[in-house]
Amino acid sequence: MPLPTQIPALSPSTINRQVRLIARPEGIPQAHHFALAEAAIPEPAEGQFRVRNIYLSVDPAQRGWASAEANYSQPVPLGSPMRALAIGVVTASRVAGVREGEYLYGWFGWQDHAVADPSAIILRANHALPLAQFGGLVGINGLTAYLALTRIGRPEAGDTLVVSTAAGGVGSLAGQIGKLMGCRTIGLTGSDDKVALCRSDYGYDAAFNYRTTDLAAALAQAAPGGINIYYDNVGGPILDTCLRQMAVAGRVVQCGTASVASWTPPPTGPRNEREILTRRLMWGGFVLFDHAAGFDAAVAQLADWYAQGRIDLRLEVLDGIEHAAGSIADLYAGRNSGKRLIRVG
Repeated sequence: MPLPTQIPALSPSTINRQVRLIARPEGIPQAHHFALAEAAIPEPAEGQFRVRNIYLSVDPAQRGWASAEANYSQPVPLGSPMRALAIGVVTASRVAGVREGEYLYGWFGWQDHAVADPSAIILRANHALPLAQFGGLVGINGLTAYLALTRIGRPEAGDTLVVSTAAGGVGSLAGQIGKLMGCRTIGLTGSDDKVALCRSDYGYDAAFNYRTTDLAAALAQAAPGGINIYYDNVGGPILDTCLRQMAVAGRVVQCGTASVASWTPPPTGPRNEREILTRRLMWGGFVLFDHAAGFDAAVAQLADWYAQGRIDLRLEVLDGIEHAAGSIADLYAGRNSGKRLIRVG
């Protein structure tokens, strides 16, 4: 079985540092909604294992997990470690099929040490990839980009694909995957630096700064035949604009709603029913964990493309668990550069 590469050294640990959710946010969680605390290193019971975390993941979905707003999962209880995906090494096991020294990616939370049962495992790090990429390229970002695009977007060679947050951890991969599948790709992002990154590193055929560009006019010029697939991570006015540029029988992949600050009360905006009807659009919502049966095949494809040098995910790794608390807010403000991970050391 291949082992991951680029595994950082771990320092000795005698305590379990935890980033706990201490206040329920309204909208985007900020640093003050969390507190760094210490606890004893837990011991696994029968049927459990213990993981020493190495990388903690920071993901836009954590906004929903921390919030009391209606969502697809129960909110994180106040006073407990923030729900998070993480990459770690097994340091003790009392369950068959999980061995000490094995590297895992799963629901281990924002903490140094986690006790879990096998249902918490998302992936085993059994490809020759840099260890951190199990939290990125073949983690929640890559799986979301690949499965949402292929299952809802259904790309065909010659399609025009538009991606919002095109330089982000999911968007940058969605654009690369679409390109590999023969699409013409257009990226939407919020700064000129990220526009340049979309073109230079991620291979987009065109990219626009939605903050400074007349987006409707730019899309009409860049996609005169209309948009076949819109991979949407933001919702809001950008979605409204793109819907009115869709080709007949276009597909909308609803993967996120990052531009909407709060869903309580539900915001109102332009009525879009007529666009869906007259353009005969298919509009599908995507939640990654509905598609767990497809994870292994998706990982194999992404790892193969990576080995061939055809796809990559830029990682932003911050050293120190203290960086976790403000990192969700950083994502929504665009202060990250690529997929953010926290190396706990």
